[in-house]
Amino acid sequence: MSAVQAVAPDKSRRPAKTGLGRMRLREEREFYLFVAPWLVGFLIWTAGPMIYSLYISFTTWDVFTKPVWVGLQNYATLWHDLFEPSQLVLFSQSLKVTTIYTVLMVPLRMIVNLLGAMLLNQRIRGMPFFRAVFYSPTVIPSVASALVWTWIMQSNGGLVSIFLNKLGLPNQTWLYRSKTALVTLVGLGLWGFGSQMLFFLAGLQSIPEHLYEAAKIDGAGQWQQFRYITVPMLSPVIFYNLVMSMMGTFQAFDSAFLYTGGGPNYATHFYVLNIYTFGWRYFKFGIASAMAWVLLVIILAMTMLVLRSSSAWVYYEGEVKGR
Repeated sequence: MSAVQAVAPDKSRRPAKTGLGRMRLREEREFYLFVAPWLVGFLIWTAGPMIYSLYISFTTWDVFTKPVWVGLQNYATLWHDLFEPSQLVLFSQSLKVTTIYTVLMVPLRMIVNLLGAMLLNQRIRGMPFFRAVFYSPTVIPSVASALVWTWIMQSNGGLVSIFLNKLGLPNQTWLYRSKTALVTLVGLGLWGFGSQMLFFLAGLQSIPEHLYEAAKIDGAGQWQQFRYITVPMLSPVIFYNLVMSMMGTFQAFDSAFLYTGGGPNYATHFYVLNIYTFGWRYFKFGIASAMAWVLLVIILAMTMLVLRSSSAWVYYEGEVKGR
């Protein structure tokens, strides 16, 4: 056998390589074929409207006439309202109300859902039933629950007022006073356990039992076990729920729209409610689109801040800090 024949490639393997390449090409085509419906829907219903709203934010537009380009005027109006608040755009007021609502709602909701998950993590009979009962408020439509709570919280004839009258106390007006309306909405928002509780429950069930057994042998109490085992092992779940809860509360709309309409005296005039008001009541879509993009920047900044801080308090299994 000559040297040329010895180093010559084996032509019998070429069809196999070509067949493998054809199979990969076919898999790529099938992938893009299956993902095409979602991609088309994303471009038409999400990316397209977002890009168009960015354009509208630099214009004045009332739907009935052509958009008129005004440049950064809408954003300048919002910036001016931060330092000299007025009722023309209510930007600073809605931002203030939403920030207070987020600061109060996020930690309280996480604490309530964590306590509920710990309660539902017990090994007792009928636990699947109790888990279904605790989760059931989540599947109730927001409009239906708002109608029920509005009837309960009525100042005259409401269930709470009737109960207070039985105790010799006056009717409650918490939902109708500017000083208590926002706090009342926070309290009403805590009654339903949602997906946060399910995530916490899944996280609790994934913690190895031997960690608690070792802690008990060392004499650790319930609080010490919770502080040094439960919280660190749940930190990835806490991190996820924190980010999602912050994003959700800053986009709060239903409670203010259904319960108070933003009142009294704009005490519950949430940011997204303000966007809705200027867009669909006043038909000022330019300023509404500008507020929407400012909200996107705010949520992105908060998310990035939490992501940057996660390295200091989020612990993953097998991770060793300080290396």
